[in-house]
Amino acid sequence: MENISIREFYKEIFGDGESKLDYLLDIKNLNDLGHFNVFDTNKFYFSGNKKSEMTYNRRLYYKISLIKGKNLVEFADKTVMIEKQGILFATPKIPYRYSPQAKEQSGFFCVFTKEFLSKSKTGLLIDDFPIYQYNSDFVYQLTDKQYLEIETVFKKMDSELSSDYAFKYDLLRNYVMELIHTGQKLKPMESNSATTNAASRISSLFIELLERQFPIENNSQLMQLKAPIDFATVLGIHINHLNKVLKEITGRNTTEIINGRITEEAKILLKQTQWNISEIAYSLGFEEVAHFSNFFKKNTSISPLKYRN
Repeated sequence: MENISIREFYKEIFGDGESKLDYLLDIKNLNDLGHFNVFDTNKFYFSGNKKSEMTYNRRLYYKISLIKGKNLVEFADKTVMIEKQGILFATPKIPYRYSPQAKEQSGFFCVFTKEFLSKSKTGLLIDDFPIYQYNSDFVYQLTDKQYLEIETVFKKMDSELSSDYAFKYDLLRNYVMELIHTGQKLKPMESNSATTNAASRISSLFIELLERQFPIENNSQLMQLKAPIDFATVLGIHINHLNKVLKEITGRNTTEIINGRITEEAKILLKQTQWNISEIAYSLGFEEVAHFSNFFKKNTSISPLKYRN
């Protein structure tokens, strides 16, 4: 699982041309206005510019997708099949995977940064809205009437973005807010949160996130994810569900797996480096040497110094 920035998103579609990317991102106004863009799905995801399937990653931008066509969406502990049409509200909080299940696809999507919507005069931050919380339903089903109404908003955004109206970004923010409020009134898609596929995905991603932090190769390298809640937050799921999944698949809970891997790395560093105990403790995320010593002794029945000697 990777973190995909808005620039990397454009690279996937248009290639590595820096001048083209700077134009699309409007570098001059990016800090002042944030970034916003809107696309016709047919033109950019199904016309040969880019593969249509999106791998399971975290996107560091917000995205609202109006979808017509059969598609599979996997996120957190849920797997949702859009049989006909729906709308997806993606947030940097929740990694997801999106894969079309049929050739016939249409719709629109818009992408924007947190800074873009923070310029709104509502006074609300985007993450204050229920639709962008960790426990959000993420994907919502649409009737034919609802689809056409939302499609109209996207078409207005598409038209406005190419206009020379001096206050067009204020209007575009209003359109985005309209989509958010509309989404919060919608009925969520039914999902199967107990599928083997979802459980296996969560377990695999957890192990990947844990192992990515190792080996510790220098004493300035620090573990970024150490507590179970750190992993649950990155995966976009509740800590209790992460524990349940790992217990079912591995027979151990989150804390046991993390502690076991830290202990294994601590043994390697004690035997294979000349670092002092304080440096090892710091690299493994312990602010105090005493905390590390207690942790190591609890998990090995021997002190770090005795193990080294």
